[in-house]
Amino acid sequence: MNWFLAKIVYRIICGEGDHTAQFDEQLRLIVASNDEEAFKKASAIGKQEEDCFYNQSEKLVQWKFINVAELHKIAGLIDGAELYSRIEEKENGDLYAELVHKRAANLQLNSSRHFLQPL
Repeated sequence: MNWFLAKIVYRIICGEGDHTAQFDEQLRLIVASNDEEAFKKASAIGKQEEDCFYNQSEKLVQWKFINVAELHKIAGLIDGAELYSRIEEKENGDLYAELVHKRAANLQLNSSRHFLQPL
């Protein structure tokens, strides 16, 4: 069996959908014997996890499965292995770097709080 990384894409529609298009891109680990089986499994997950619910404004929110956008075979599960990479182009590089630093600081802060809470 082999490990694959699949990008599953959902469209999020709130109410009548008269808003800026929203998509959720999820990276999922899939175990399968080959690419075809991995794609089928990822598609099945996408379809199974479609969802509908009403938000606090009583508007229907739908998560509609679009498709499996990417599928990558993972050579091996080793510490530090690269699972995914995407090149970003931003108008303001300094602002993007600052956002990354803020997210990292938030992760560290939340991690510290988790270990300080009594069991």
